[in-house]
Amino acid sequence: MQLSHLVHDRAGSGEPVVLIHGIGHRRGAWAPLFDRLADRYDVIALDLAGFGDSPGYPKGVAYTMDHACADLAANFAEWGIDRPHVVGNSLGGAIALELGARGLASSVTAISPAGFFGRVDRFQALVPLVLMRVAATLPDRVLQLVAGSAAGRRLVGAPLYAHPDRMTAWATYQDCLAMKRSSGFFPTARSGVGYAFEEQVDVPTTVAWGTKDRLLPYRQSRTARLRLPAARHVPLKDCGHVPMIDDPDAILDVIDEVVGRTRSSSRGVA
Repeated sequence: MQLSHLVHDRAGSGEPVVLIHGIGHRRGAWAPLFDRLADRYDVIALDLAGFGDSPGYPKGVAYTMDHACADLAANFAEWGIDRPHVVGNSLGGAIALELGARGLASSVTAISPAGFFGRVDRFQALVPLVLMRVAATLPDRVLQLVAGSAAGRRLVGAPLYAHPDRMTAWATYQDCLAMKRSSGFFPTARSGVGYAFEEQVDVPTTVAWGTKDRLLPYRQSRTARLRLPAARHVPLKDCGHVPMIDDPDAILDVIDEVVGRTRSSSRGVA
């Protein structure tokens, strides 16, 4: 069931690796890694439906995990890939786990995935995200001025990064515009309020979590360990919620490790 033709960037060759961003974000979140991954894999960074440059779902279609997974599977087929390695952050991490649980992925790398929060944590994430979405409705010129100052970048990036100063003015401005234009933000947020991931994933899986995550605090990784005992669990030291900016080398290592584990499993190596 294809609900949306997802806008994406694709480069490289080899095993397919699909990169899935979080709520309100865009495929540019993976820019610190994209070219390096393309040296090793057939890498695809996509914009989810209703985010970035991708159109939203047709009217009346809910932004549920079932629809997201079905839509991604249809896009995979259109792109000529089958059961790719999937890497996701936040909402994208939850989607990656769902794809793995449904037999639609060869391996899963879930970075600070949604779906493991408690009652309080749920709103600890939702409130700042909604505030960021509301702030993004400011005129473009104001957003550009905020993104152009070091203090503004620290303010905008504080909920997402341990080191927001590493963001460029251009990337911060583009992130603000992506949040502003994300027609899927509120439908996804409403759908996600009661979401919890409680399935098992039968492919090689790594859950990596920033120890300085302010949106989905690192303590949630304990819940992930309990629910996914067969997965590899990795702390990302000195990293925030979107660690691709904070430590791209660490994320690259995590992806390489789980892909390597998948190769070993396919050869029957313990």
